[in-house]
Amino acid sequence: MLKFAVFDNAGLAKVWSLSHAHVVGQEQLVLPGEITFDNGYILVEKKTDGGAGSAGLGLLYPVHGVNGSASGTFVLRTCLLPQRTEPYLLSLELARQKIMTLLNKLEEWALFDRSTEEPAIQLVERARDMFTVALLAARRSGSAAGRGGIPPYSMAAEQAARAALAHAVAAGEALAMLQARVQHDRRCTGELALLAKISVPDNALTDDEARDARGAIVGSPGVVLPEMPKLGVRVNPNAFGPAICDVIAQSFDFVSVPMRWIDLEPTEGKYAFAKFDKWIEWAVTQAKIPVHAGAVIDLHPRAVPGWLSIWEHDYETLRDVIFEHVKNVVTRYRRTVNTWTVTSGLNVGGTFKLTYEQAVDLTRSCTMIVKKLQPTAKVHVEIAQPFGEHAGLPRGSKSIPPVLYAELMNQTQTYADAFAVRVQMGQGEVGRGTRPIVSVSAALDRIAGADRPLAISVVGCPSRPASEDPQSEQGFDPGTWRSGWTPEAQAEYGLRVAAVLAAKPYVQSVCWQEVIDAPPGSPGTMIGGGLLTAQGQPKPILRALAELRAALRDRKPMPPA
Repeated sequence: MLKFAVFDNAGLAKVWSLSHAHVVGQEQLVLPGEITFDNGYILVEKKTDGGAGSAGLGLLYPVHGVNGSASGTFVLRTCLLPQRTEPYLLSLELARQKIMTLLNKLEEWALFDRSTEEPAIQLVERARDMFTVALLAARRSGSAAGRGGIPPYSMAAEQAARAALAHAVAAGEALAMLQARVQHDRRCTGELALLAKISVPDNALTDDEARDARGAIVGSPGVVLPEMPKLGVRVNPNAFGPAICDVIAQSFDFVSVPMRWIDLEPTEGKYAFAKFDKWIEWAVTQAKIPVHAGAVIDLHPRAVPGWLSIWEHDYETLRDVIFEHVKNVVTRYRRTVNTWTVTSGLNVGGTFKLTYEQAVDLTRSCTMIVKKLQPTAKVHVEIAQPFGEHAGLPRGSKSIPPVLYAELMNQTQTYADAFAVRVQMGQGEVGRGTRPIVSVSAALDRIAGADRPLAISVVGCPSRPASEDPQSEQGFDPGTWRSGWTPEAQAEYGLRVAAVLAAKPYVQSVCWQEVIDAPPGSPGTMIGGGLLTAQGQPKPILRALAELRAALRDRKPMPPA
């Protein structure tokens, strides 16, 4: 068992939220476990390996900014820690993990030789110094750990650790943005594509060694795509109008049309194609921009029609019904849709508790059907939870961690041209808590290790507080960027995340989650997640993404964020 001391401003905390709390194991895998809070301490017990071995803790944690930057409430993780009777200081261990991430990324991103005058490098050094101060303060105060009712750590140690954590988060953000600028410039000039052609050392004994050698040259894992990424936006099939169409035509390279099964076939055997036809016809005949569609199969409870549940415990029949649905949808739109997201989140579990074998079988078979019906189409498989938080939930007992799912897709020779990834944060759901930008970047790098192109099928954050969202799940506080979610915060955070993703040499497209705010309570939408207000007024994020698109299209420097 692990034990963490947590402090508020008065001392050992009397109350502490365990929002997004999860147990972390080797390779950043989320494990089943039990996490409780008791009188100033968080207790963590693994449910695997008999509870033995090292583990870490992830949870939502407030970060107080450095000179007005990097503040917010983020989902953070500790390093893997050995079990012991004495408590760890949570703030210090969160800072330790961030420092470790900074040092690892300096090497992985080939930034270790940057000038010491570079502001991001100076922030990294400052964070290391602050962590050393915090570590010494914790050791001094921890010598009397728990004796005679004395708290295990002093408030001075806690304050030093909080400062170290804030500096580490700020440094991580600066480092992620530095890497994004470097990689963006190298993509623009074609340098990365040339570097990717350099042969790996002859003494590389394994594929992993060869990948590591190539990554060291490029400064990134995964494949290197020669073309610049495209920027798109997803539409709401129920919201069609001239103003919305004008925004899309002027500011984006493609349009993405979601195809939830519950909307396409609300009654068994009776399809409702009209609203989807309208969007696709406009994109093809008037805007003359490519159409991305899907996910065709998404087994999340809010995407599945109620009549499908009759086959919850009959996989063979369920599979046949799914295959027939895929054939119907793709056959109708195969002359107009360029790119299909065929499946989404089959690794997560959803309405139907699929086994590993069933999830892989469905994914592979559905992609094969699309390829047979439309050989020229690009086919994507979507990873809906890139941070893997779902794997620690009781309802996620049948789920597959995202990196493992990607590896399984490779091993089974799935007919996918790319993996699609959803990166939504600031929403009150499992896996969608706000995360530091460097954590987002690192999560994508892990998935990219599967050596497939990635398409960011959905990226987004809100412009309104999640407290206004009636769909927020209890126990999943979405966290905040800076002091809270506003249109300005959405633009600043959203642009930074989108820019970091678009700069990755393995990313082929980035798609914003919603063109216009949906009414509160609309299934599957993020409150305030659009580029336009519900009244059609543009928000700052629209202009920010338009500038990013211009930089990508014209191969110009990344816009300041």
